[in-house]
Amino acid sequence: MDRKSRFPIRRYASLEDMKADEYLYWQQQPVYARMDAVEELNRDTFGLKGSPPDVQRLQRTLIHLKR
Repeated sequence: MDRKSRFPIRRYASLEDMKADEYLYWQQQPVYARMDAVEELNRDTFGLKGSPPDVQRLQRTLIHLKR
């Protein structure tokens, strides 16, 4: 696989078109991949703030399941 096929370059007419394509991309990803991306962003954010990622935070329920 050559470099061009691994790193495609897309040109967009507007920011809205780019955001629509990005939204479509993330909607096509499986849930675990999206959650991994969120976790990576959280780790990066805590790293920039200088606080460890395992500090106590407010606890919330993520999903309510009906039985």
